[in-house]
Amino acid sequence: HVQLVESGGVSVEAGGSLRLSCAISGDTGSSFCMGWFLRAPGKEREGVAAISAGGIRRYYADSVKGRFTISRNKNTVYLQMDSLKPEDTAMYYCAAGSSGSWCGLTQSDYNYWGQGTQVTVS
Repeated sequence: HVQLVESGGVSVEAGGSLRLSCAISGDTGSSFCMGWFLRAPGKEREGVAAISAGGIRRYYADSVKGRFTISRNKNTVYLQMDSLKPEDTAMYYCAAGSSGSWCGLTQSDYNYWGQGTQVTVS
């Protein structure tokens, strides 16, 4: 079993930066592909960024390309968020997939989800 705990969500002004962290515990974190997703108020959850199990391959949603960076070390995944916009306001979720080294932004490829951390940009 895998547990994911997100942290780092706060309120920030537009144009600012933020780094979210996702701590992985309960299993070998490095064997999972990882992703960040968001759910904005009144909207469906959508993918933000994904990183392969080995940390080499990365993929970003068009809305965050050039502004957000996903990275990982052994048991933590990060989402560096720069040039934040009010439309980035959402609950951000970390997810882990055990089906292969790469998951992309397909939510059904992810087995485990964190509880989320709130990011508010004003």
